[in-house]
Amino acid sequence: MTSNLGRVDRLIRALAGLVLVLAPLGNVPPIWTSDTAVYITIAVGCILVATAAFSFCPVYRIFGLSTCKA
Repeated sequence: MTSNLGRVDRLIRALAGLVLVLAPLGNVPPIWTSDTAVYITIAVGCILVATAAFSFCPVYRIFGLSTCKA
């Protein structure tokens, strides 16, 4: 599993993932009225944080993309 995410891409994914994980938990004002929407939002956030932590995105691999300079 080689790295295919650059520094900026990892930072954006980590920040967006944290927002998606934490926003439904606060839910002020109540935007998420459905439990399913909350779970999906948190799951997507966790996936973004995980890809940022491992510097690897499987979707990038499928399409042959890379933002990593090395």
